[in-house]
Amino acid sequence: MAERIKNGKAQDKLFYKLDEVSRIAGLDAKVIERWEKEFPFLHVGQTGSGQKIFRPKDLTIILRLKELLVKEKLTLAGAKRRIEEEFGAKTSEPVHPDRLKKMLAEVRDQLQEIAASLEKGSRKL
Repeated sequence: MAERIKNGKAQDKLFYKLDEVSRIAGLDAKVIERWEKEFPFLHVGQTGSGQKIFRPKDLTIILRLKELLVKEKLTLAGAKRRIEEEFGAKTSEPVHPDRLKKMLAEVRDQLQEIAASLEKGSRKL
C-alpha cells in the first residue's frame, strides 16, 4: 500500500512500523531511534511483539525534523524548538525527586481528607 504524504502530513494509516517510517523518510532506522531518545515529543509505541510503531503525527514530525536538520542545517536544539513551535509539542522538564515527593505527599493528604469527609457523610445517613 502506497502511503500518501499530503502537505507534509502522513495519511492512510493509523500507525507505521519502524521499517515503514525509515523507508518513507529515507532515514536509517538507527537515526530514527536516536531521534526518539533526543526528542521526547515523539510518542513511539510498541506492539505486543515488541515492534516499534509510530502515529501519523510522529511520521510527520520525523519528516519535518529531517527537513530542518538536513535542508535547513539547524542544530538539534534549534530543530527541537522549531518542532515545539510548529506542532505545539512541549517537552516536559524533569521534576526534581524532592519536589515530586512533596507533591505526592500533598496529594496523599488531600485524598485522606476527602476520604475522611466522605466517611463522616456516610455515617450521617
